[in-house]
Amino acid sequence: MKFTVDVDCTPEEARRFIGLPDVAPLQEAMMKELQKQMMDNIKSLDAESMMKTWMNPTIQGWSEMQKIFWAQMGLTPPGADASKKQAK
Repeated sequence: MKFTVDVDCTPEEARRFIGLPDVAPLQEAMMKELQKQMMDNIKSLDAESMMKTWMNPTIQGWSEMQKIFWAQMGLTPPGADASKKQAK
């Protein structure tokens, strides 16, 4: 035997019926706190600090990354001395 029941209710009514706790006040408080922390962090950062935060500290510098990229491609970086070109 198989029964199909359609219930027309809001998500809040369904949560209450099942017995789940109302987490809306907790979620609202957490979102306000998160927004406050993000705004405080944005206000305190200047361009240099943001770049230091976003860039990987193990990278020596952008020019080193460019050299690695060009070396992997088997090419000489633009602006490099032509006598230093590697033979293919």
